[in-house]
Amino acid sequence: MKTLIELFIKIKLLLFLALPAFFPFPVIAQETGQTSVLVHAARVFDGDSIRTNTSVLVTDGLVTQVGTREAFKSSTAKVIDLGDATLLPGFIELHAHLGYQHIPADIVLKHGITTIRDVGGPLHKPYGGDGSLRVLTSGPIITAPDGYPIPGMGAENIAIAVNTEQQARETVRSLIDGGAVVIKVALEPGGEAGAPWASGHRSADAGHENSHRKTVRVNKTWALLSEDIVRAIVDEAHKQGRKVTAHIGEAKGAKIAIDAGIDEWAHVPCDIIPDALLKKAVAQNVKIVTTLDTLSKCSGVVRNARVLAALGGEFLYGAEIAHPDIPWGIDAQELITMMHLVNRRVIEVLRSATSKSGQYLNIPLLGTLQAGAPADMIAVKGDPTQALKILEYPDLVMSGGKIVLNNFD
Repeated sequence: MKTLIELFIKIKLLLFLALPAFFPFPVIAQETGQTSVLVHAARVFDGDSIRTNTSVLVTDGLVTQVGTREAFKSSTAKVIDLGDATLLPGFIELHAHLGYQHIPADIVLKHGITTIRDVGGPLHKPYGGDGSLRVLTSGPIITAPDGYPIPGMGAENIAIAVNTEQQARETVRSLIDGGAVVIKVALEPGGEAGAPWASGHRSADAGHENSHRKTVRVNKTWALLSEDIVRAIVDEAHKQGRKVTAHIGEAKGAKIAIDAGIDEWAHVPCDIIPDALLKKAVAQNVKIVTTLDTLSKCSGVVRNARVLAALGGEFLYGAEIAHPDIPWGIDAQELITMMHLVNRRVIEVLRSATSKSGQYLNIPLLGTLQAGAPADMIAVKGDPTQALKILEYPDLVMSGGKIVLNNFD
């Protein structure tokens, strides 16, 4: 009996070892677990310049090598040959309201944005970037009691009112503890002609208004934070290693922002800003997030953008995803408007939405296709430098080395 049992066990073992010859399941599993992908493209924008006949190797979620197709002849990685297409870093959106407006993150990702900064919404730790949209947040906007955006939209998940410098510092610390990568303040008295947050328009600072919410009407001046309180916010944020962005739309808010040392303007201002203030902002190296498409009806945007550009101001891409008129993804009109208003070449506009924004966020190599960069990539058929609109509909999207969309197979 013992001999028969031993024989039976040996037969089962032999059958088990022989299974791969008849059933290729382990091979399929191995292919599914492939961690290296080699992407060939006619053109590659690496975050700085456009290269031709270039390939990008991705391993374990990172770009590991960029070179000519010939340099990878011996590679065993899975190959995606894009043909006559352009490979680019995923775009970075610096002004969005994803959480507050409940915009589907997967739609934004499939339309070319791989990293988003949510400014004015629920507070949370950074997440994503591994096959999903990378989402960073400021949490609620710090404002004065009854200051913007509270009168029209309330405070829940969108604003925190502070009265004193001590309260302001405590709020900054609390936001950073909760995961805020940037601190946002509102310096908005209201009343700018053509502003989406003014009478007759939906709230701009985010499309902050759902269809069931009342229209924000400017019947009186909104309260503003004092310069001393804003200065305390900036000082505390800087101590904690965070920058401060300000929603401003006119000269009074701009002056407070400049005098208090604000790092960034969340919009090109809506009203005309005196040249002296714009010169001070540029001298202080204030970064300007564009949102030009959103503010197209503002009377002062064109002049402010052109003066800032002539003074050497630095612009970063932001389209205000969640605003009613803005695509849930890359906004080609924002890029085109940047080219025309601030006299930037197409390559400079692409940098503003990729490598320059990645550097600004202090995330190493984000927005580039260089060795060591997060493998956040998009590809479009053809050459987007000849038709920026095609960027709104990428045919390949990769987040952290994971393929989210691939229309090339």
